[in-house]
Amino acid sequence: MGQTISEKILARASGKETVKPGDIVTCNVDLAMVHDSSGPRTSGKKLDELGVPVWDMDKLVVISDHYVNLDTPESKNVQDICDAWCESHKVKHFIRNQGICHIVLPQEGYVRPGMFCVGADSHSTTAGAFGAFMVGVGATEITGVMATGDIWVRVPENVRMEVTGKLAPGVAAKDVILKICGDHGIMGFGYQVVEFCGDGVASMSAQDRMTLTNMAAEIGAKTGIIAPDAKTMELLTAWGVSGVNADDWQSDADAVYAKRITVDGNALAPQVAAPSSPENADDVGNYKNVKLDQAYLGACTGAKLEDLRMAAQVLKGKKVAAGTRFLVAPSTIKMRELAAAEGVMKILEDAGAIILPSGCGGCIGLGDARLAEDAVGISSTNRNFVGRAGPKSSKLYLASPYTVAASAVAGQIADPRDML
Repeated sequence: MGQTISEKILARASGKETVKPGDIVTCNVDLAMVHDSSGPRTSGKKLDELGVPVWDMDKLVVISDHYVNLDTPESKNVQDICDAWCESHKVKHFIRNQGICHIVLPQEGYVRPGMFCVGADSHSTTAGAFGAFMVGVGATEITGVMATGDIWVRVPENVRMEVTGKLAPGVAAKDVILKICGDHGIMGFGYQVVEFCGDGVASMSAQDRMTLTNMAAEIGAKTGIIAPDAKTMELLTAWGVSGVNADDWQSDADAVYAKRITVDGNALAPQVAAPSSPENADDVGNYKNVKLDQAYLGACTGAKLEDLRMAAQVLKGKKVAAGTRFLVAPSTIKMRELAAAEGVMKILEDAGAIILPSGCGGCIGLGDARLAEDAVGISSTNRNFVGRAGPKSSKLYLASPYTVAASAVAGQIADPRDML
């Protein structure tokens, strides 16, 4: 019987020939990632209390990205703890204030197909876009991983999510995953692996695919994954990864899936998720005329170079509506530099965008992008739960970079296809 790419990775990581759904296996971790909020001040502190060293400093990556660029005592305290712990423990791979961990990690060459990785953040599933099996874990589990280098896993069932056709101009991976959220709900795939495939996925850029696997967390999945192809390898090569054979990490033709689901990419319209859940997704036409105080282009799902390019396509030669703030926080400093070199950042600034530092703040209600009392916003982030991006009285809609940019121009939720 054939194996899925996920089963092949779990079998390799656990030292077995094959695994099947329901098996309990102990996997050796190829890489563990923590950030300033989830790492040194919690798991690092616990390890120190126990007197246990990190199992392998070559396999630990610490990235500061949450409490960065914020002039508050809390932020400074978190950063001081992170800096001091990394220095005192001689952390080899400490990436300080370069951008959002889920983008920085592959961008700096730490992720490759076939790896089994854990991250102390729910959106660690992003790495699945590169054919890696990466899961988000909590403080207790990451502490155990940092001490021992292994973790037990119940082998998940696999769901084959085929996106057929080719997405229309103005439609992106964010629309695909919001459609899935809307159709299946935020617990639609509890503890399953969602394997994205099909012509629609093949037609996406390798960066855009990261949004699909990132938001696997929003449909209850254990993780999301995409088998590597030529686009994957081209991007990884640009990011310094070499010596990988994509053919080694493909699902077999006779692999068994618990479910097969098709999303019609040809027919897909831009999606918008209303407050206060990603599963409140529907066609953008059903949300037109919602007045906006703020539009935010940022986060691990909406401010990569490809996302900034999408926004620039809409904004070129246009101006942000009076009375609407348009904030842009490129996901990493490197992405911002690449966008600047292409002229993308100038298009955004000429349109009236306010450029913010790179980091996670706007997604979790920190910094200048925090919504005000009773404010209504639209955002390229991945969650719009009550109180996450601002006070409980604020309301946040989720959408693609195309739709966020179009809505900034209109001052209300707008269909980007009308502006391209």
